[in-house]
Amino acid sequence: MNRPELEGTAHLLDELDKKLMVVLRDGRTLIGYLRSVDQFANLVLHRTIERIHVGKEYGDIPRGVFIVRGENVVLLGEIDAQKEANLPLTQVSVDDILDAQRREQESKQDQQRLLTKALKERGLNLMPDLTHDDMF
Repeated sequence: MNRPELEGTAHLLDELDKKLMVVLRDGRTLIGYLRSVDQFANLVLHRTIERIHVGKEYGDIPRGVFIVRGENVVLLGEIDAQKEANLPLTQVSVDDILDAQRREQESKQDQQRLLTKALKERGLNLMPDLTHDDMF
């Protein structure tokens, strides 16, 4: 049911009891059923999982009821059940995906150190990214 008279977060009322994917500012991906929303777009998700992607693999960590402050939501969308059933990804265990995520993060840190070192050798300094200080 579309309600063109609704504006802003009121549009989320149409999404109540639907399965949604929510991407947070810190990069986490949550999937759960929207149970409540308020005027600040704060969300209550039920039967929530945190989905971690690494390459063509993913793992789901059960999180239960999850309350999300609206200011932390980057993207929100309804999950298509048919497309979810035919994901071109391989599901792995939580331990395996956490290990793959740790290795990926270490690799990125190593690449960042090499870049910083190469720039320093050339007399350049890489400015740290200060835009994400408020994320944690």
